[in-house]
Amino acid sequence: MPLETEKFIIRPFEQNRKTTYFMETRYYIIFASVIIGLQLFIFIFNRTLYWLFAEKISSRNKKYLALLTFGIPNLLWLVQALQLFATARVIAFVLALLLFSAFISFGIATIHFFFRRTKFIAQIDRTLRLAYPFLLSGLIGLSVYNAYTPKVTHYDITFNKPMKSLRIGVASDLHLGKFFGGKELDKLAQIMNEQKVDLILLPGDIMDDNVNAYLAENMRPHLEKLRAPLGVYATLGNHDFFGYQNEITEEIHRAGIFVLKDQIATINNELVLIGRNDDLDKSRPTTAELLKQADLNLPIIVLDHRPSEVEIHSSLPFDLQVSGHTHKGQIFPANFITALTYRIDYGLEKIGNPYFMVTSGYGFWGIPMRLGSQSEIVIIDVKGNQ
Repeated sequence: MPLETEKFIIRPFEQNRKTTYFMETRYYIIFASVIIGLQLFIFIFNRTLYWLFAEKISSRNKKYLALLTFGIPNLLWLVQALQLFATARVIAFVLALLLFSAFISFGIATIHFFFRRTKFIAQIDRTLRLAYPFLLSGLIGLSVYNAYTPKVTHYDITFNKPMKSLRIGVASDLHLGKFFGGKELDKLAQIMNEQKVDLILLPGDIMDDNVNAYLAENMRPHLEKLRAPLGVYATLGNHDFFGYQNEITEEIHRAGIFVLKDQIATINNELVLIGRNDDLDKSRPTTAELLKQADLNLPIIVLDHRPSEVEIHSSLPFDLQVSGHTHKGQIFPANFITALTYRIDYGLEKIGNPYFMVTSGYGFWGIPMRLGSQSEIVIIDVKGNQ
């Protein structure tokens, strides 16, 4: 029997369906790209250090410096690759710092190039050397600010169906863990309340791989503050499928949030939600198969963590898909990679029949840094064609 209450009906998840998960080829490609990029950024950092301390460092000390700057980061990723210790976050932090340093080095080199033949070049170089640490600190500070200071993005859309006006709050990619927890959940709940949303959707990556930090920091009372008249609904993202999906599902349920795992929820016989497992679950049913169980006369919203099937979904009879996953690249220039990977990696666009909305996410992956993107809560005002 379906689970029924006053407000909604949820069709049961097929418990006997065998679920399989695969590590994607793209992760190996990304890992290889990171290693290559790491060598380039270390090289630029070395050259910058040589320039910064041009009059204070000997040739011998330059060799020792190169050994340290190349050796330590590469030792970290080798340890991670051999699974001796978990160093992924440290590598991400080092890579971000080297990237920020490369941005500043490029700017400094550009200024030096244009003024290299002037009589003021010595004074300019001295000023640039003094400015370097402040510029680097500024970029780090800006990236942390972007990670912890959410912006609220508003969209207005019209469904080609009769319906009551509806305000939806969307927050994806919370990645609840060591660096993102109770305080950020309280802020999220406060903003949702201030925006007076009717419905809250959390399309995936609720936890950061497992529930360890969530339980250790007692985050449930904070997550329980997320409330809306029509309920709070979530799906599982790829980081929720790294072996702890059952524990993550249970903890989200305990906070009063409905987790839709390839399920359909009909709310007040006025609105249909379809929640899909992340595509790490290779045995998940297609959206077309799930739609066969839905009332197509009602407004239909699909929660799908990754916007990876936009072309397929564009011809299906639903009205809106909400997704996350891309983080809008999180740190520039990774946004170019996400833009090349997905038909829509950020924003709102009507493609074929449905609207597709991809958010940059409320939390972050790995390290509390964002550059070229910002933590985001999306508010969607929906009205019908009546």
